[in-house]
Amino acid sequence: MPAAANFACGQASQRISACGVCLRCGNSRRRELRFGLHPRPSWRGWGPKRSRAAKDERLGGFHLPSILAYDLGASSGRALLGRLTDRRIEVEEVHRFGNDPVAVGDRLHWDILRLFHDIKHGLLKAKLAGETPGSLAIDSWAVDFGLIGRGGELLGNPYHYRDRHTDGVMERTTARLTPGRIFGRSGIQFLPFNTIYQLAALKEADSPLLAQAERFLMIPDLLRYFLTGEMHNEFSNATTTQLYNPLLGGWDAELLGDIGIPSSLFGTVVQPGTPAGRLRPSLKEELGIGAIPVYTVAEHDTGSAVAAVPALERDFAYLSCGTWSLMGTEVDWPVITDLAQELNFTNEGGVGGTYRLLKNIMGLWILQETRRTWEKAGLTLGFPELVALAEQAPPLRAFIDPDDAMFLHAGDMPARIARYCERTGQRAPGTPGEIVRCILESLALKYRYVLELTERLSGKRFGGLHMVGGGIQNALLCQWSANAIGKPVWAGPVEGSALGNLAVQWIAQGEIADIWEARKIIRESFPVTNYEPRDGAQWEEAYGRFRALTRLS
Repeated sequence: MPAAANFACGQASQRISACGVCLRCGNSRRRELRFGLHPRPSWRGWGPKRSRAAKDERLGGFHLPSILAYDLGASSGRALLGRLTDRRIEVEEVHRFGNDPVAVGDRLHWDILRLFHDIKHGLLKAKLAGETPGSLAIDSWAVDFGLIGRGGELLGNPYHYRDRHTDGVMERTTARLTPGRIFGRSGIQFLPFNTIYQLAALKEADSPLLAQAERFLMIPDLLRYFLTGEMHNEFSNATTTQLYNPLLGGWDAELLGDIGIPSSLFGTVVQPGTPAGRLRPSLKEELGIGAIPVYTVAEHDTGSAVAAVPALERDFAYLSCGTWSLMGTEVDWPVITDLAQELNFTNEGGVGGTYRLLKNIMGLWILQETRRTWEKAGLTLGFPELVALAEQAPPLRAFIDPDDAMFLHAGDMPARIARYCERTGQRAPGTPGEIVRCILESLALKYRYVLELTERLSGKRFGGLHMVGGGIQNALLCQWSANAIGKPVWAGPVEGSALGNLAVQWIAQGEIADIWEARKIIRESFPVTNYEPRDGAQWEEAYGRFRALTRLS
């Protein structure tokens, strides 16, 4: 990987270390970074100007109009109304809907028009509940996108990131461009479904979509466009593509050229909290509602979840727990070093000019697919039942590496777990309880491994782990995570992404001063469950076996 790069600041061009660059002006002087002469953008003062006294009176005397957050996950979506009353946040779910991918032939797509239908349905339900949201915003998963052609038309249904059209593309692309060049220019970890490899796959296939495309929009960008008619590329999601250069502060034209994609497809990248238009006149007429303002937020759902972490300390570790598990810490500047590349960490954009130094872990996807496999065979068990069976099964018997490539695609996970155990010389779990216990214990042990890597890479030491997201409803996973890391786990809130979405809208409108005030209000509004570690010696021994069996160095 290149150790340094040339950047111009003022009249001078200097060769500097990648991590020594001011991300706002490109200045390479380390003292300016160290002493804050070029601080990251402040959130204070965004939105309508109010005196602090007037704002406190406003928050303390009566509640503000509700606002609407759409939080789209890889398996479901929800629309939540948020109200800020007496410095407390109240949320109300007005619409929940499925988000099932659709297989057509050999291809796997998102049903994007159905998602847009449900977004409109959320607006209608809010109206029927007597609410007039003061604004709305959308967050979703990362990396996937739609292409817009002539006349503003969507070209085809977006591909699902688990579609196999990217098989082998990452390997061919990195062999040609080198991993060091790609990581040194993007700071993003290597995952086979990253946007760069999806676009490279379309180019390799000579897809007619690319020939007709005029604009590139990620999933929240695309849905916002459907709502407003305006096209914007939001920062937190743009950084996940492996095509955004944080040192240049924009799309990397050289990487795009390397894979044969015209940079003209990509628009200006805007920060979370940017006004992004109002509802189209046709939507106002269809739904009988007003011209609701639409904002960008941290539109990668993990970015919104991290914004909602109720941390009191500046240095904290988080785990956003759901279909995917994403673990890391918040940093002021991306960490683009040889060690970060070696450990395959990523630097994704956050709120207020921050970055999320993190690593993706396969997460509860393996359990979700296991349950689907059993349902197809006629065994229907809810997640609470599966967790209860896992608790009764013998502890710490068999382990998998959740990030093994065999668990990436949909399919028969129990059979794959058995093959993994056979390959590593373990007795495969047999009963549903044993299989679920294997999955959850392996996740907890992988969390410890990644937490240790995060401390090593960031130079920080964490007193515990903040867990947010839907996965924290699994109390057994939270407890086993505390056992595995040997430190407390603080679990909450469940609706982390939606709360971060709401918080950024309020910050942008001047109702909350900044992200730290938002975190304080979230902590005071929602319970956090404390899990203390147990059975330390037993889990320490298991961690040694886990690392040996999975060959994690």
